[in-house]
Amino acid sequence: MRSLILVVSLIAITAPVSAQTPERGNADLQTYCAGDALQFCAGIDPNSPQMDACFKKNMSQMSPNCRRAIDAYEKAGGK
Repeated sequence: MRSLILVVSLIAITAPVSAQTPERGNADLQTYCAGDALQFCAGIDPNSPQMDACFKKNMSQMSPNCRRAIDAYEKAGGK
């Protein structure tokens, strides 16, 4: 799931501004998946392959709103 990279980068919001990379994803992903990213993948670099793996591994435990946001983003052509 390539869009997982976008979702898990939400954790970067808590990093210092100078350390942030450009935000990926959209407002719905940020709103509905930030808590899931912190709950299931805290401490992992949001731009790393490990974060992608963490989201994929925990997708079934993610909140329904986060899963819906991911599905909608993918259907809209998000990468």
